[in-house]
Amino acid sequence: MSKPTEVSVQMFGTKKSSATRAAERFFKERRVKVIFVDLGQRPIAKGELGRFVQKFGLTALLDMDGKKYEQLGLAYLRISEESLLERVIANPELLKLPLVRGGKTLSYGEDVAAWGAMLGS
Repeated sequence: MSKPTEVSVQMFGTKKSSATRAAERFFKERRVKVIFVDLGQRPIAKGELGRFVQKFGLTALLDMDGKKYEQLGLAYLRISEESLLERVIANPELLKLPLVRGGKTLSYGEDVAAWGAMLGS
């Protein structure tokens, strides 16, 4: 008899983000293994961020109402997507966190419906 495969998700966020903590709680309550990448400690890999950008578009992932977006003056700057990506990697607070990957399913921000879909429920 084979052992059932353990469900796990990879989550990118910061410890300060309330939405990240909510996602962590959601998965832990359902006994799902969470592989957490603290973007405050380690920047997200460009290729990994690229998966989310490809699926949702960079502007959807940006927290345009956040303090960091305003501090960096991004609402007024005309910059290429490439240079915006560099700023996002350096400043994870620009993203709607958490970014969650469960298998082939991706989600960003507080998206309980997508999290449930990752678990097949």
